Amino acid sequence: MRAIGVMTYGGPKQLELLEVNEPAPGYAEVRVRVHAAAVSPTDVMLRNGQHAATIDAHGLRPPYIPGMDLAGVVDALGPGNDGRLKEGDPVVGLVLPFPAGAYADKIVLPSDSVVAAPRGFDFVSASTLLMNAATARIALNEMKLSPGQKLAITGASGALGGYAIQLAKAEGLTVIADASPDDEDSLQSMGADHLVRRRGDFVREVRLLVPEGVDGVIDAAVLNGETLGAIRDHGHLSVFRAWDGAGQRGINVHKINVGSVLRETAILKELVCQAEEGVLTLRVADVFAPEDAWAAHEQLEAGRVRGRLVLDFGS
Repeated sequence: MRAIGVMTYGGPKQLELLEVNEPAPGYAEVRVRVHAAAVSPTDVMLRNGQHAATIDAHGLRPPYIPGMDLAGVVDALGPGNDGRLKEGDPVVGLVLPFPAGAYADKIVLPSDSVVAAPRGFDFVSASTLLMNAATARIALNEMKLSPGQKLAITGASGALGGYAIQLAKAEGLTVIADASPDDEDSLQSMGADHLVRRRGDFVREVRLLVPEGVDGVIDAAVLNGETLGAIRDHGHLSVFRAWDGAGQRGINVHKINVGSVLRETAILKELVCQAEEGVLTLRVADVFAPEDAWAAHEQLEAGRVRGRLVLDFGS
């Protein structure tokens, strides 16, 4: 079967179209015929070697196959499944690319990590949901903010930031989002209450709106400690990519890892329901053939991608 992976770490052109053996599902596992796989910054980090230590810790050998978000059809079930899934079901799945990710015609993953695809969406759109929405969900769960409290979001125009806005508004929070002029209408349509300038003085502009400081920040732009000044004493900061810094003034720093909900089926199903209900907006920026995955990586690294880039394995 086809897969897209790297034999040697490096730039986008290191991604190769490969022939690999078809995997077989084991106990409580499901094999999915992948129709679409979304492209993420984590995929870039696997390709360029930033995840080399994790790969080595798992004892893996090349090819290394990226991909965490997928949509497709259940192709085979291993023993020990509870009857929730059956062959032919359209599904979405969330997977860590160790030992192998979603850039392949077929993938095996725990059945707990697979849920029914959102009704009313094609596979390309459906593949953009779980990873970013689940990451935003964890961040909000960790902060435990109450309706009426104030949340600021950096990188709000990206996929993670957009889901964070929508989930926060669904919970009655007041949302401040950073935005470039081109993104203002989009972010307001998602529910952002106030906008501050992207790449402006984030702390100053947030404090002008909320002099006492916001109750929490979701830092999708990976500004890390640069956001602390915008947060009230004993507030909350959700960070990504394993920032090693610490809070001050009693600020609680939450280090978010989507792997913590990889097998939390109830959370994944709830996100699907929220997509079906229109709470979450699935945004596709562009679609590529698998053999053009390198071009998708180039576009992602160039920046200003709004929504998700997707590899179409359907043909």
